[in-house]
Amino acid sequence: MGNGTKLGRVRGLGSAKHGGKLWLDQRLTAVGNLLLTTWLVLSLLWLPNFDYETVAAWLAQPSVAVPMILMLANIFWHVRLGLQVLIEDYVHDEGNKFATLTLLNFYVIGGAAFGIFMVAKHAFTGAPA
Repeated sequence: MGNGTKLGRVRGLGSAKHGGKLWLDQRLTAVGNLLLTTWLVLSLLWLPNFDYETVAAWLAQPSVAVPMILMLANIFWHVRLGLQVLIEDYVHDEGNKFATLTLLNFYVIGGAAFGIFMVAKHAFTGAPA
């Protein structure tokens, strides 16, 4: 019928003992990405043109900067979840796995922080990013 004990199947724990949390988190961030990127595309289509001044004025609006920041955070978290599963599945040496996951976390946090900072800087000061 299935792998594991009956109690393990009831609890939803697989062989990695993570259950469905990573799977569910990946799906939730995917839905968030779908909604936020749809918002981004539709918002850009409403712009009269794509010259620097128009896009800069658009991005400086709070109603645009906040969803943009949410999109950046969501996309980087989604990347982290997907690459974490890939690393856990295919890097077998525990030392290399730890190092790779650490580098992944630094990359994701650094990339998200940089993107959020640039959007916030532009939104708060109107200065070029």
